[in-house]
Amino acid sequence: MNNLELQKTANEVRKGIITGVHAAKAGHPGGSLSAADIFTYLYFEELNVDPKNPKDPDRDRFVLSKGHTAPGQYAALALRGYFPIEDMVTLRHIGSHLQGHPSMHLTPGVDMSTGSLGQGISAAVGMALGAKMQGKDFRVYTLLGDGEIQEGQVWEAAMLAGFRKLDNLVVIVDNNGLQIDGSIAEVNSPYPIDKKFEAFNFHVINLDDAHDFDKIRAAFHEAKTVTGKPVAIIAKSVKGKGVSFMENQVSWHGKAPDDEQFAVAMADLERIGEELCQK
Repeated sequence: MNNLELQKTANEVRKGIITGVHAAKAGHPGGSLSAADIFTYLYFEELNVDPKNPKDPDRDRFVLSKGHTAPGQYAALALRGYFPIEDMVTLRHIGSHLQGHPSMHLTPGVDMSTGSLGQGISAAVGMALGAKMQGKDFRVYTLLGDGEIQEGQVWEAAMLAGFRKLDNLVVIVDNNGLQIDGSIAEVNSPYPIDKKFEAFNFHVINLDDAHDFDKIRAAFHEAKTVTGKPVAIIAKSVKGKGVSFMENQVSWHGKAPDDEQFAVAMADLERIGEELCQK
């Protein structure tokens, strides 16, 4: 895909997020929207995956460590062809395969069940280590929240990844600066994030705009050149990106838009879509 196609797809991912969270009357739109461009690049450019063969043993793996942002992953999976995008309206409903956090037992394309923060990266490290032990060349990617990295388990996993030189592992931190209780810098600052990962023997890439596909592409291309170390991409993003009244607003970490707000949000995204179609 070229950048314009990726931008259009990311906008559709954002529509899916808003549609799902509104239909569920619950969920986490802010961090799903901030990571929408990363989800899009992963599923449409980076990952070696096939919707027709979701359990291919040689596929790349993706673990959504910040599992509450499942609406973003689900929307990307749907648009990639794993299931119909229309399923987004069943988000969090009883009997739906799209639960509030990802389930590898329910949802095609989900490689790991997550939700308890800090555990996803541990599973990803295990997958990457397992690949090395089995002589497999698939790559493992995991997406963390910047608030999530306040969890000690994250750094236990990072210590092992660095020690084992897992150069088939890419850790992405969605650095939108906000968590449920406020600014990450005020709640329990993890800064400097890059220096912390470097201390655990990671090659660190600072992605200063996680909504610019040229920069996203450059970061992931650089990651593939690294040998002997795992990679951490620190992706600076905007919480609620794409929806005017949600951007950089901590209140939209974990609540659903009402009908009126849903209409405004979808109008915002429709306008962005129209502007992209004119390019």
